[in-house]
Amino acid sequence: MIDTVDHALPHGTTLHCRVSGEAGRPVLMFLHGFPEGAFIWDGLLEHFSRPENGGWRCVAPHLRGFGPSSSPQDVQAYRAKHLVQDVVALIAAECGDGQPLAALIAHDWGGAVAWNVANQRPELLQRLLIVNSPHPGAFVRELQNNPAQQAASDYMRFLCRPDAEALLAENDFARLFGFFDTPGGGGAPDWLTPAVRDQYRQQWRQGLTGPCNYYRASPLRPPSSDDPGAAAVQLPPEMLTVRVPTQVLWGMNDPALLPGLLEGLGDWVPDLRVQPLPAASHWVVHEQPEAVAAALTGLLAR
Repeated sequence: MIDTVDHALPHGTTLHCRVSGEAGRPVLMFLHGFPEGAFIWDGLLEHFSRPENGGWRCVAPHLRGFGPSSSPQDVQAYRAKHLVQDVVALIAAECGDGQPLAALIAHDWGGAVAWNVANQRPELLQRLLIVNSPHPGAFVRELQNNPAQQAASDYMRFLCRPDAEALLAENDFARLFGFFDTPGGGGAPDWLTPAVRDQYRQQWRQGLTGPCNYYRASPLRPPSSDDPGAAAVQLPPEMLTVRVPTQVLWGMNDPALLPGLLEGLGDWVPDLRVQPLPAASHWVVHEQPEAVAAALTGLLAR
């Protein structure tokens, strides 16, 4: 059963969370990406909270700016340090001070936050599962040097436009739903049922400025003649190392995040397993939830 709880964090942010499982049990925390919400994890929350699957306390927040969570208007409020602060405070609220997560599981923008939490506060998590979210070192490298990745990430410039929210909302969110289309012109995927569409509509109607501000606040975008983007970014090695046991699941048909982002990960993540999913696109959690569940089960057994 899925419940909801609002965590009012000490620094003023409130995160609306979907939860399953008994409070006080070891915690699994799930972070969503753009343009999604905490509800994408519901099946996994229910699965892992069952006694026969570990009886974990499962927590999936709407990240700041998404759905019912706090949505500051200032673009700078979406810089990485604030997103990390939210997750660190939520871990303390759910686990108690000094207690780590059993695992942090994250997709897309949630993964960008999770990589930073694992780098900056490794004592707060015992394991990390990343689903189609590039390590920052790899993303900077590919955005600086790989024309194919630069082209694949060009949509980021659209999301930085001042009118992006209005354009995304047009025609019943047609552009946003189009993000989910099957690569190669296959149209809407089977998982995008009328019920799932309604979940997305309900969330998007609560506002799109926060989600777009993630892109406006980040310098990690393709360089252009009027915007240096990632070309101006230099990340020191100490900001890139992740020493917690990490598993990466990667849908190899992701049109926005290309397989080159998997190269060299072991240089930054010594305890790493990479599992390519040849038939999956970016939306692995919807497409292959059983693969995510199996990967997490294996990671928790390590």
